[in-house]
Amino acid sequence: MNKSKYLVLLFLYLSTFLLYSQEIAVLKYKGGGDWYSNPTAVQNLIEFCNENINTKIKTKPQTVEVGSSDIFQFPFIHMTGHGNVFFSEDDSENLRNYLLSGGFLHIDDNYGMQPYIVKELKKVFPNKALIEIPKTHRIFNTAFSFPKGLPKIHEHDGLAPQAFGIFDNDRLVLLFTFESDLGDGWEDQEIHNDPFDIREKALKMGANIIKYAFDN
Repeated sequence: MNKSKYLVLLFLYLSTFLLYSQEIAVLKYKGGGDWYSNPTAVQNLIEFCNENINTKIKTKPQTVEVGSSDIFQFPFIHMTGHGNVFFSEDDSENLRNYLLSGGFLHIDDNYGMQPYIVKELKKVFPNKALIEIPKTHRIFNTAFSFPKGLPKIHEHDGLAPQAFGIFDNDRLVLLFTFESDLGDGWEDQEIHNDPFDIREKALKMGANIIKYAFDN
């Protein structure tokens, strides 16, 4: 089998696998950043989605490394942290192939990640840039309506929350949420003592992201 035919078959297989997989993962990366922060967040988001938008996602999220072939098992991967991020050349190629074959990555800056992840994403997509996502984009209205765009969950520097993305043609393949702290709002209530309405906003926006990723 020639290489081009093999790649086409691999693409079709991975796209089909991602479409029907009902499992999501947290991304483990190198560089020293705390990829493991917000340990209760993703499970709480999964439970909210299963109860409110008719998903059937396995309740316990998995952990997957950037450079692992296991990444292709998950239609949705969440990444967070406060500090440094490093992608090797192999990591970058693997992540790029994952995203272009139907995967989706949500990166939630837990305060302090932004300068590092922006630099590393240039390795993944040298010819693409993060662009701000307009408030009219479908991701703000897939399950719940956010006419003002990304909600503010925790305050740090008095800056407005922003949603940035990388697109493959018209499909959003990577979402970077900045100055919002969605993951903190997904955590168990007693961790940050956020009021109900703040946690609900965070979970509803998270459900929008999940639904967009699964539907596209």
